[in-house]
Amino acid sequence: MRTSFNIPDEVVEEFDRVWQDEGIENRSRAVREAMLEFIESHSRLEDTTGEVVALVGFDYRHHDVIQELHSTQHEYQDIILNTSHTHQGEWCLESLFCRGPAERVRELTYQLRDFDAVRRVKVMVIRDSVS
Repeated sequence: MRTSFNIPDEVVEEFDRVWQDEGIENRSRAVREAMLEFIESHSRLEDTTGEVVALVGFDYRHHDVIQELHSTQHEYQDIILNTSHTHQGEWCLESLFCRGPAERVRELTYQLRDFDAVRRVKVMVIRDSVS
């Protein structure tokens, strides 16, 4: 199937550099692999039930969203064990170590993704069925 996307030039340039450095044969294959990885990483969280330990990492523009982020973190303090914050140029990088029901981790992740000033959110489920 042929399809087209609207993607900022700088994202395409970086994507092209990465897949070429990795030795992937062409952009179509690289996009296919990226899409499969996206599906796998999101399916993992979507398919997980019960108690989990997870790391939620995200980057954002501080002044555009800080009040909302603090409010969200307080709303999910039942599952957020620890936070870590650092700076990378104009962006803030934040990691949240979470433990609790997979459903709550999903809700937190989706809420973070809803903020326009949050560029990306990554979730790594470290353990399922925490005892």
